Amino acid sequence: MSSSTPSSSSSTSTSTSTPQFHIHPHSAHLSGSVPPIQPAGESSVALEEEEEHDYESLPVGSGWAVNMAAGAMAGISEHAAIFPVDSIKTRMQVLPALNPILSPLGVSSATATAGASTSAAAAAGAGGVRPAPPQLNTIMQHVRSISTTEGLRSLWRGVASVILGAGPAHAAHFGMYEFVREISGGRGEGWAGVAGTALAGAAATISSDALMNPFDVIKQRMQIRNSPHRNVLSCARTVYAREGLAAFYVSYPTTLTMSVPFTAVQFSAYESLKTLMNPDGSYSPITHCTAGGIAGGLAAAVTTPLDVAKTLLQTRGSNSDPRIRAARSMGEALRIIRDRDGWRGLRRGMLPRVLTVAPSTAISWMSYEFFKVLIRQNGHLPESGQAV
Repeated sequence: MSSSTPSSSSSTSTSTSTPQFHIHPHSAHLSGSVPPIQPAGESSVALEEEEEHDYESLPVGSGWAVNMAAGAMAGISEHAAIFPVDSIKTRMQVLPALNPILSPLGVSSATATAGASTSAAAAAGAGGVRPAPPQLNTIMQHVRSISTTEGLRSLWRGVASVILGAGPAHAAHFGMYEFVREISGGRGEGWAGVAGTALAGAAATISSDALMNPFDVIKQRMQIRNSPHRNVLSCARTVYAREGLAAFYVSYPTTLTMSVPFTAVQFSAYESLKTLMNPDGSYSPITHCTAGGIAGGLAAAVTTPLDVAKTLLQTRGSNSDPRIRAARSMGEALRIIRDRDGWRGLRRGMLPRVLTVAPSTAISWMSYEFFKVLIRQNGHLPESGQAV
């Protein structure tokens, strides 16, 4: 054995020099007879640089500004692109409650409801029953009705409200998400990582909905059929003057009840799908878009009944029905919907909601990941490395 050592000293020195530079535990399998693909020194430096610039591995606190700025841009992109479909969703959810098929209005103006119009009062004096509005049950029926009666431009009415609210709300959303995910162990593996991610998603929703809820109320008041409101400021002033500050937050508990499980499902599904589709964690627009769309559509379908209740509460001030106007809680809203439409009423608007949420979350996650890399790399595009 000692005689073989001198003869192989030169070869062993060259063969063992490579493993000596392997400082990463997962590189141990390269030792032995397997030849290295590239020099070990270069591999170590590359790995260290990758860890240093990895946008998924921001230290606690150092990436908040990046996450919040990226979140704000993603939120505006998301809501502006999908707004017309969201308008149809709101109308599909709100019309059955605001306009019952047959609504006794009484035989005199004294018994007419506070929000009844002059034409409705005249109809009440003549027959005591308001004629049923045309039933619109599909997306295309709503599109045809809007195009012939109000014009397709009305589908964009209220978009300014969500743009004003989406920036700060999504900034708070993604900033809180990244912070809580870091401190709760959401970047870990297994169920601990899933639980940490779900907790981060719930915390993000609580903070963002507090900022977004008033703007959402204004948006839906402007989206409903024949809305008298034409701009955000006048709508906000009218709602405040007639119903007070509470009108902007009457749906907040319901929004949280819906959004917490929605966001927990969405974020958990997104992180799981992203890891499954892209194990190395590199920037991949196709992965972010696909995972975000699937996760958002799944969460939207699960939480549609609560979204119908939220819409009723947010638009109750535009209703002439005293029971709807008096609704104050999610439970009461759900009972009204069940009494008017049955259990199927809780699924009303599910298809346009999924069609709205799935692409919007796909756009949101893709935009968020893109802007996070863009800001992190000082204005250089993630894929090309060229400055914007």
